[in-house]
Amino acid sequence: MSLHNRLGTVYLLYCVSTAVIGSLQFGYNTGVINAPEQVCVLFFQNVSMERYGEPFSKGTNTMVWSFSVAIFSVGGMIGSFSVGAMVNKFGRRKSMLINNILALIGGGLMGLSTLSRSFEMVIVGRLVIGVFCGLCTGLTPMYVGEIAPTALRGAFGTLHQLGVVIGILVAQIFGLEFLLGSDTLWPLLLALTALPAVLQSIMLPFCPESPRYLLIVLNQEEEARKALVRLRGSEDVSDDIQEMKEEGMKMAMEKKVTIPELFRSPKYRQPIIIAIVLQLSQQLSGINAVFYYSTGLFDTAGVTQPIYATIGAGVVNTVFTVVSLFLVEKAGRRTLSCSLSFFYLAIVAVLGFVASFEMGPGPIPWFIVAELFSQGPRPAAMAVSGFSNWTANFLVGLVYPTTNTSLLFSQEICGPYVFIIFTVLLIFFFIFTFLRVPETKGRTFDDIAQGFAASTGKPTLSPPESVVVGLPDGKEPAPMSPTEKVPMVDLPSGKP
Repeated sequence: MSLHNRLGTVYLLYCVSTAVIGSLQFGYNTGVINAPEQVCVLFFQNVSMERYGEPFSKGTNTMVWSFSVAIFSVGGMIGSFSVGAMVNKFGRRKSMLINNILALIGGGLMGLSTLSRSFEMVIVGRLVIGVFCGLCTGLTPMYVGEIAPTALRGAFGTLHQLGVVIGILVAQIFGLEFLLGSDTLWPLLLALTALPAVLQSIMLPFCPESPRYLLIVLNQEEEARKALVRLRGSEDVSDDIQEMKEEGMKMAMEKKVTIPELFRSPKYRQPIIIAIVLQLSQQLSGINAVFYYSTGLFDTAGVTQPIYATIGAGVVNTVFTVVSLFLVEKAGRRTLSCSLSFFYLAIVAVLGFVASFEMGPGPIPWFIVAELFSQGPRPAAMAVSGFSNWTANFLVGLVYPTTNTSLLFSQEICGPYVFIIFTVLLIFFFIFTFLRVPETKGRTFDDIAQGFAASTGKPTLSPPESVVVGLPDGKEPAPMSPTEKVPMVDLPSGKP
């Protein structure tokens, strides 16, 4: 590999790593609220005593704390549903920069809550951080998917989930009582989310805007070419440019794709249903319930320090996400997404479940959505699928809460029997994935979109073969996309 190519690879890794800081934020804020539960509840009680002369009743305290936990997911729904409008107006990179303002606001509100003697600041801060994380779950996979080469798109897409699980693990460790989980330092634990936001804001100006956005949406071909040269480490990016032009010309033949159109149009209906079901499979697999119940499960199994066993599960979570990073381009998306575990026997069961989750349904739903749609409908599709994920997350939080309190059920009522529900859902998701999800490994965005169009009997219009504008003098026209040579047939096997 030449020095130019090596520098290009390093720069590409830099840009992907910068974007994935948003994923780490999502994971951190998902896991951070669990550890300081008792000290937060005590803070709520003390504030009530100071204001009203008496502490909250047990029922009121339960309601306020449950609301503090659940409102994070409500914010996530709002943020994820706003992704499409935001990226269409500001682009991918600028949207990530703007989004970090929310992290600073949310972190500041929670960090200053004890000084202000206001539990409302914790609740509002969690809402703002939820909106921030909802936007992150759409912005990061979209940006990474659009700057990554086709051959590495799956591996780089897995980095989003890696960032999430590392964030959860960091939150578990920092939340230990002798670190930041104490009754005096817990506001700092919640406010710590501001630091990665500052770091990403410093790093993002050195990253390019998505070349696809520059060429297809802004029609800035020269800027897109410059960005690709830096990202690929090669002056010859004509194939990438030609692929984007083909996609752009097909977009120009279509009207603007709205969220309702995703469900009305036969061309988009199948991929959006697949995107939604895959997102539901991630949350309704029971992975969060496993983490919520793991400490109690380890305690029942006789583990003397169950919190450290839970952290061990977090380590397994991270390790096997790294494993999936190497497997996803070899085994494919569909194969790994089917690899669900049904083992629930004490420690081995939890670790086995977590491991299999991170090799399939954990990382894949986030980035496969960007692969299933072309540039036009992609923002709307990312918004819908992200909203589906956050909604399922919210429902799981109600049915199987992170704490001993609950808005609907409690661990005392459901206990481990809730996993029977998850098992039935897993069987359904396994069958759906096997029969309906196509393999996207190694295929261009346009090729995948053409495959769905062919399955509806209404193939998309192809641009005239004579259109080869923008090629350097003396060069042969770049080869047409694989779509023009090998149309994809939507067979049950998912193979093109």
